[in-house]
Amino acid sequence: MNLLEMTWPEVAKLSRDTPVVIPVAALEQHGHHLPVFTDSMLLGEIVRRVSIPFADRVLFAPLMWLGNSDHHLEFPGTMSAPPRAYLDLLNGMAENFLQHGFRRILFLNGHGGNDVPGKQAVFELRQRHRSRADMLWLFATYWSLGTGPMEGFEQQEMGHACEWETSMIQRIHPELVKDYAFAQPVAFTMPFAPAAQGWITRDRSEPGHIGSPHLATPEKGERLFARFASDVGGLLQRIIAWDGRSWNG
Repeated sequence: MNLLEMTWPEVAKLSRDTPVVIPVAALEQHGHHLPVFTDSMLLGEIVRRVSIPFADRVLFAPLMWLGNSDHHLEFPGTMSAPPRAYLDLLNGMAENFLQHGFRRILFLNGHGGNDVPGKQAVFELRQRHRSRADMLWLFATYWSLGTGPMEGFEQQEMGHACEWETSMIQRIHPELVKDYAFAQPVAFTMPFAPAAQGWITRDRSEPGHIGSPHLATPEKGERLFARFASDVGGLLQRIIAWDGRSWNG
């Protein structure tokens, strides 16, 4: 069910155990070869695929394209909600659905920069509603839901404007992909590991991408979409089957 297509009486008739999915992504630079709307396009396609088998069991909110992208602001075209503003935005959206009586809420994420504030948002929600044992607040990033080794790929993790993202944009919007074949690989390195270092994207990549976009193909993109949609579907099945008590039980 797509919220943007429904009337309020139709929403009011839904079971309050209906899972609500709030997709969150970004609008930010993606190197010299991909559009700034890449993260939102990719998550939108995954949601489109997943919404078909779950059309009568899950309520999908419109995709929130503004993300936490401060670390990309040196690159023109990037738009960002600062981390604390983004925290308030996520908290507010979840509180809206709580006000309407819904109890199972998933933020489905498509942008790495949203990960830390997104997890903090669901943590804060639980603290504010600590007396409610019947609530399920979740934040999940689609490429971190269990996808294992990918045969035929050089990369085995998500980068940025990389082999994975470039392949997926090639699959759905090939006309928007520029000269990716000439993009030199940028290694997945982080100084001072395993400590967590404060960084901006320029610290890691001068051109703005991380990974190996020159290896992308639309066939790889289709394999990634199929895998990620399957992973998200598995999570939704688990949310539907939740017994209203312990998530880990």
